[in-house]
Amino acid sequence: MNYLNQATQIVESAQKSLQERFFEIDKITEFNQKKVLKAFYDNKIGEEHFYTVTGYGHDDIGREALDKVYAQVFGAQSAIVRPHFVSGSHTIACALFGVLRYGDRLVSIAGEPYDTMQQIIGSRKGCDDFDTSLMGHGVKYSEVPLKDGLEVDFENIEKYLSEDTKMVLIQRSRGYSLRKPLSIEDIERICQIVHAKNPEICCFVDNCYGEFVDYKEPIEVGADLIAGSLIKNPGGGIVEAGGYIAGSKKYVDMAARRLTAPGIGAEGGAMHNQTRVMLQGFFMAPNVVSDAHKGAILTAKVFEDMNYSTFPSSNSKRSDLIQTVKLNNIQEQQDFCAMIQKSSPVESYLTPIPDTVPGYACDLLMAGGSFIEGSTIELSADGPCRDPWAIYIQGGLNYFHIKIALKEVVAQLLKNKA
Repeated sequence: MNYLNQATQIVESAQKSLQERFFEIDKITEFNQKKVLKAFYDNKIGEEHFYTVTGYGHDDIGREALDKVYAQVFGAQSAIVRPHFVSGSHTIACALFGVLRYGDRLVSIAGEPYDTMQQIIGSRKGCDDFDTSLMGHGVKYSEVPLKDGLEVDFENIEKYLSEDTKMVLIQRSRGYSLRKPLSIEDIERICQIVHAKNPEICCFVDNCYGEFVDYKEPIEVGADLIAGSLIKNPGGGIVEAGGYIAGSKKYVDMAARRLTAPGIGAEGGAMHNQTRVMLQGFFMAPNVVSDAHKGAILTAKVFEDMNYSTFPSSNSKRSDLIQTVKLNNIQEQQDFCAMIQKSSPVESYLTPIPDTVPGYACDLLMAGGSFIEGSTIELSADGPCRDPWAIYIQGGLNYFHIKIALKEVVAQLLKNKA
């Protein structure tokens, strides 16, 4: 039997049924592209903004313009966009350590955060780096448990907001769990509950994987601060490193002083000739996100048609780019990742195997031959090697790459079941 032909029929059939959904995504993309363009127009981006400075990075007009473009698009008072952020986790850590002080309380609204965040917070038992974590610095921490393990418990949020609560952490995406990602409407409701209790509490959204998936961003619905990675959605697949923080000026300034130093904040830091590519990547981002968004929905539909459980389902409204497929065992996890790797433009000749990854509690499988190391706006698949044997698929610089890779994955699973 030709398994690839059979897989092609499954994928093509799924695609045919999704044309109405894809049309809706196109409308979101056009809206966001127009918003980005307006920010470029309003801030008069010109070739002079692509030049770079060295040393301390003083008087860098390109860096200042980049920050203003991000702030405008996200509806924020201020933003800091830098290649000096090592990762999304580092960016988020700068926001947390920048705002929180000894004796303050951080409350996670959507249950337990993902593994690397637990390390930063210090909430993981036996954490080797506890002394350098938030809790190790005297920050108190609470979690609002999920309702039925899947949804935010809106009715009980207020009970966890004590007088010492300084910040709430709103993790938009789900990490390595099967809980629902938080929609813009969910984030708006959380911010309303928190600010009604105490308007001085900072509502901080980990916005990773969520940028340009919907018509609005978290700041526009009441969040005080957001952060994300430039090797995810807003980098458009071409930015080599970095992150961004946007929101209320006082909080962005506090985070900037954590990244650099008091007295420097956002005023220093040579951009290493990355300003042009960061602006260009941001311009490209709505369309790149659109293709990845469509690919996530196609992935869900294909595997639903094959009787696998998917989270979210193909007909669900999306708030991020992560698609989860619940497989049956570790062998299917390995086969899935092997075919994603085989279909990658870079290092297609490698085979992913379970291994330890810093910041995670168990072995992981990670597939994705990307042009930029760790870039999850490029097509990748990964997951912890533990029950329920879920694989988390994200990214894809263009829709047709995702479609081609899906056919290879499906063909391999069909072959192994035969």
